[in-house]
Amino acid sequence: MSDTLTRVEPVPSAPFVGEGISISLAAPMMRYSLRARQPQALETLLGVKMPKKIGATEEGIACLGPDEWLLRAPMGSKIVSGAGLPVSIVDISERAICLVVEGPRSAEILNAGCPLDLDKFAVGRATRTIFETVEIVLLRLAEDRFHVEIWRSFAPWMWTALTTAAHH
Repeated sequence: MSDTLTRVEPVPSAPFVGEGISISLAAPMMRYSLRARQPQALETLLGVKMPKKIGATEEGIACLGPDEWLLRAPMGSKIVSGAGLPVSIVDISERAICLVVEGPRSAEILNAGCPLDLDKFAVGRATRTIFETVEIVLLRLAEDRFHVEIWRSFAPWMWTALTTAAHH
């Protein structure tokens, strides 16, 4: 007889709440890595306008490079195959989780390990960067709200680093 496996998230389900800061696990979501030399092929396939400027976001899609996008969508969302079109679509939903860092101290806490000047990081912007030595994708959704996409295997370390920074 086999046992049923249940996924356990690598960070606590209860949010960390400190002075001027809240760090929590975002709801599960679908993630797709999209690659295409011509964004028009993806626009045709997905029926949405692709952001073309690196760092721009539009309709849940972040432009991470000249031919690379990250699509984040609600759980259960499916996108059609790119068969026949010069595109690459890879479901990376299980690779990463998202930590929500919000509150008046959110930029300060993230700057404890991120080299970007988050005071100049515009709302609606997204980028691949690092926190200390770990790669993250950082999205700024509001003046005091960031989403941090982190690989699942690094998530416990990231949770500890962020909550430790929040204590100081």
